[in-house]
Amino acid sequence: MTATTRVGARWMILFTLAWLALWTVQLTPVQLLLPEQLDTGHDDWIRGVVSSGLVLGIGGLAGIVAGPLSGALSDRAGEGRSRRRPWALIGVWLTAVCLVLTGFAEGPWAVGAAWVGVSVGIAVASASFTALIADQLPPSQRGAASSAVGSSQAVGIVLGVGLVVLLGLAVLEGYLMLAGIIAVIGTATALMLPDPPAEKIDVPKAGRPRLASLRDRDFAWMLSGRLVANIGNALGTGLFLFFLWHGLGQPKDVAQDNLLLLIVVYTVFVVAASVVTGIVSDRTGRRRGLTVVAAFVQAASGLAIVLVPTFEMTMVAAALMGVGYGAFSTVGLAFATDLLPDEQDHARDLGIVNVTAALGQLIGPMLGAAFVALVGGFWLVWAAAAVLSVAGGLLTGVARPRP
Repeated sequence: MTATTRVGARWMILFTLAWLALWTVQLTPVQLLLPEQLDTGHDDWIRGVVSSGLVLGIGGLAGIVAGPLSGALSDRAGEGRSRRRPWALIGVWLTAVCLVLTGFAEGPWAVGAAWVGVSVGIAVASASFTALIADQLPPSQRGAASSAVGSSQAVGIVLGVGLVVLLGLAVLEGYLMLAGIIAVIGTATALMLPDPPAEKIDVPKAGRPRLASLRDRDFAWMLSGRLVANIGNALGTGLFLFFLWHGLGQPKDVAQDNLLLLIVVYTVFVVAASVVTGIVSDRTGRRRGLTVVAAFVQAASGLAIVLVPTFEMTMVAAALMGVGYGAFSTVGLAFATDLLPDEQDHARDLGIVNVTAALGQLIGPMLGAAFVALVGGFWLVWAAAAVLSVAGGLLTGVARPRP
């Protein structure tokens, strides 16, 4: 049943902290540590870009299976048993262990194998935490909770990259720090957030088609748009460090500092857009239109760099991308919770929603690496980011809100 009682500030704070930890440990390696591990230098730099893209893409494929599967299992918890907390803890601890293994790994194959474990752990934990939105929040608070997820993503990048760069941590030290963050914060929030025991209604109806949600027209269109728009975003953000190194020709120490600056700009606009659009969507209920407009704003960022490929324009593009993605991720997630077809499958279906976002963020760098190898530069990456962002907005617009 849809919740009717509003939650308090304590719930929102714990929920935000959980997502802050998840995003920090997922995106800091994507933005900084994995490129550092896999870079092959100026003489053969395209091979490093391709290796990084493949590692992220394979991890994404593992996550697309793990998230919905763990969500479905948590939906089927026996009467009187906790549903979300056990899976959240499993995901958190698996992530922490595999981050340590990634730090010790050497070479693309070993790094890729360890990163698969990280991706699986994050997908499992994300499915559990996201299900709490549909389990425990009334529609009037889902935009605020989705805003916490979206803004935490940007803040997590700044927190993780900032700590690594400002503290001067080596790659291994960076991974160990991230493992500690997810182990402590992830465990604490999973234990402290409420998880009411499953009721009899949670037992699935006999004869219901498998993956019935994917047969729901509007839910399927929303998923398609979310995936495509997230690929467009990841094309723009997943290769930032390589772009600074090899696209703009910046030295590594300068590029690291500029990466942090770009991420700070991106974060400021993501957080602002997330908060504002989350509030607006809760008050107006007009989530679909806001999501489509946000995707178009994100597209403008890629177009800006194609036309003027300089660091100054990249700063402007980071701001545009922050506004577009902050609004899209926040309102889009709230829109997804409104479109859930069956309350008995909340965690599984929101696991699929999470996976489309996470998979987009991991496929993007892989696709971008292919574009770089194809043209020997980055212009096609930014052009594709603009096209895919527009396409994601249009696909989302096809989904009809529930009456």
